[in-house]
Amino acid sequence: MESVIIIPTYNEKENIKTVIEKLDNLNLDLDVLIIDDNSPDGTGAIIRELQKTHKNIFLIERPGKMGLGTAYVKGFRWALEKGYRYILEMDADLSHSPEDVPRLIETCKKGADLAIGSRYYNGVNVVNWPIKRLLLSYGANLYTRIITRMPVKDATAGFKCFDRKVLESIDLDRIKSSGYSFQIEMNFRAWKKGYNLSEVSIVFIERSEGHSKMSRGIVWEAVFMVWKLNFLSWLGKLN
Repeated sequence: MESVIIIPTYNEKENIKTVIEKLDNLNLDLDVLIIDDNSPDGTGAIIRELQKTHKNIFLIERPGKMGLGTAYVKGFRWALEKGYRYILEMDADLSHSPEDVPRLIETCKKGADLAIGSRYYNGVNVVNWPIKRLLLSYGANLYTRIITRMPVKDATAGFKCFDRKVLESIDLDRIKSSGYSFQIEMNFRAWKKGYNLSEVSIVFIERSEGHSKMSRGIVWEAVFMVWKLNFLSWLGKLN
């Protein structure tokens, strides 16, 4: 397979089977890597059962909830070792439409080094969010753009496609952040290395099953991360 999509999970039993079925219906040359943090609701067991009939599904199970950032870094290492050219991120809650996956891959094939599924590239394309959550997200991205000067309207997006050369060039041992902060950091490091970041307009639909993993700690981590990244870049220590 040329492409792999990494999906971290924690208590996603209501959604994960549907996500995988929708990805399977795309008829793409696409593998799926699930990284499950020992979900108490049995998400891992559902994946193991699906593996019996889906040869393109792989599962890494971790002992407990260890954070989104570390899940993706583990997935990136696995994907690079296996030799995939295009490495994608996607949430497990159906807020990201599987039907947009081909567009992200195609954007990289046409020359982008990192394609970002953007909620704000062409207006505001978010469905079923309360106004407070929308203002928080939009404001966080505006804040990030002002502080870092990074030309990305949705720097906190978690729906992406990397060309493998981007991930190969980043020292993944230095990535310690999670949540919003992780997405900002990966974008910033890629941009500072001169890679071409391209936003692809998507519609983001708030989950209908399960619970959001958003927390106050994740928000504050992102607030401070943009200053840390700027400082490291100014010192010339952003590797």
